[in-house]
Amino acid sequence: MASRDATNGNTGLKKRSIAGSFLFKLPHGDGKQAQVALFKRSGKVSTYQHKYAPISGSVEKYDASPLATALREINEETGLTLSSLELLRVGKPYSFVDESIGREWTINPFGFRLKDKSEGGKGEEGITIDWEHEGFEWFNPLDVSESDEFGGVPKLVTSLRRVWPEYDLGPRAGKVLTSGLQQLREDHESGARQLADLAISILKNTIEEMDSDVVDDKWWANIRMAAWHICKARESMGAAITSATVKALDLVEKILAQDLSPPEKIRNIADAIEEQLGRRKSTTDRIRDAFVDYLRQNVVQTMPLKETLSILTLSSSSTISACLLEAAVHLGVSVDLRILESRPLYEGVTLASKLLEAKPESVDLKVTIYTDASAALAADGIDIFVLGADRISSTGDVSNKIGSLPALLCQRHVVPNAKTVILSETEKVAGPGMIEDHPVEENSPTEVIRAWKGNVKGVEIIERFMSDDESGIAKGSNARVRNSYFEWVPANFIHAYITDEGVWSIKNITERSDWVGNEMDRFFKDL
Repeated sequence: MASRDATNGNTGLKKRSIAGSFLFKLPHGDGKQAQVALFKRSGKVSTYQHKYAPISGSVEKYDASPLATALREINEETGLTLSSLELLRVGKPYSFVDESIGREWTINPFGFRLKDKSEGGKGEEGITIDWEHEGFEWFNPLDVSESDEFGGVPKLVTSLRRVWPEYDLGPRAGKVLTSGLQQLREDHESGARQLADLAISILKNTIEEMDSDVVDDKWWANIRMAAWHICKARESMGAAITSATVKALDLVEKILAQDLSPPEKIRNIADAIEEQLGRRKSTTDRIRDAFVDYLRQNVVQTMPLKETLSILTLSSSSTISACLLEAAVHLGVSVDLRILESRPLYEGVTLASKLLEAKPESVDLKVTIYTDASAALAADGIDIFVLGADRISSTGDVSNKIGSLPALLCQRHVVPNAKTVILSETEKVAGPGMIEDHPVEENSPTEVIRAWKGNVKGVEIIERFMSDDESGIAKGSNARVRNSYFEWVPANFIHAYITDEGVWSIKNITERSDWVGNEMDRFFKDL
């Protein structure tokens, strides 16, 4: 492990930024306890010899991010590549000083789940330690301690807690959080709004399972740490999840300030979050009504000689489904709906099925499904292009299902006068930052390859030569399959943002983004 120190001129301490990675084995419903691997540092390293530690390494200038450092160090020190790992947790960074060695450390903690062989990973047998370690052992995370007898590096438990908040939540609440975070990570069917509902339900259930004898500052810090991980569980959908979660935290904070007994506070918190979930059910109705008004005023009135409203969309969204059906029912015109199939999971086909099943007999709604590659044909003659949003940046750019931008560019070329509108809950506005700062979700290539099976010759050859390292381009590899779920649509292509609070402007979006950023700082900055 190469290292480089920067000196703090005020204190003389050498400053180092570190990525520390914990490897976990998680049970699959078999009642077993989660285990974490700790590696015993060898006598050849410069600090903390013969102490238990996570996989650690310096964040170098050439590393794209601390996560890139973590993956590089895991590969160097264990031989494992990304094909054997799943990013489980992103811990909140922190700093501390170890005056005994004259260092100020900034720790970026990560938790990874070790995939077993049935998932295409190498499992524990794939770990090959290098010279920096003299061995490793698996521990129950709750048994890891700061004691001299345990023999860990300084702040070992602090780092572990930041990727395993279950350490402080207690066994029942910890189990609820672990299960809930796994649900958020693995649900690739639900939209952002449904995942936000799930997120605040997880927070509520976690709170209900915590010890209610003492509700103090430590309890509140543990809840905020759990909420941090809920916000980070699916960062590509994180805008909606974060907005809903910080609203829930605001409710919790207000109840904690009341002069009530701990059990009463817990009950009131659970009731308040349940009410929040109930209020969220009317969000789609408000978007739907605003959409119909927008179409009536900006589209239908401009087409007096045309009896059919032509709409193009893609993907599957309960919001879009409800809005399209409402438009067909109430606008008094025939609706020609074109839907792109939306590979690799074919959500567009799902959307078409939902609409056809829910359509009243009296509604004149014709549905045509197009392949993604025929977006230009699908766009010919449309009046409006309707998109959902999984995330909206502070400047109005929209992250949506992959295929959104090519379809929009086709529409701009084929029928430039058609309007492009976004249907979205206001909670999908993300905190401040450039779109380059937002995480990109790359998913298993298996989802893409599955559609080829039985239809494409040579698929087995492609699978054999696919790359599997963290960069996606392994030495000697000849093939790579990308499966990105989301892409950005620039704000200058968008005519209107139709939300649960009406038609929004970029100014409205920027103001909401600032609010999200301030709330994130308020609840998480001092953790």
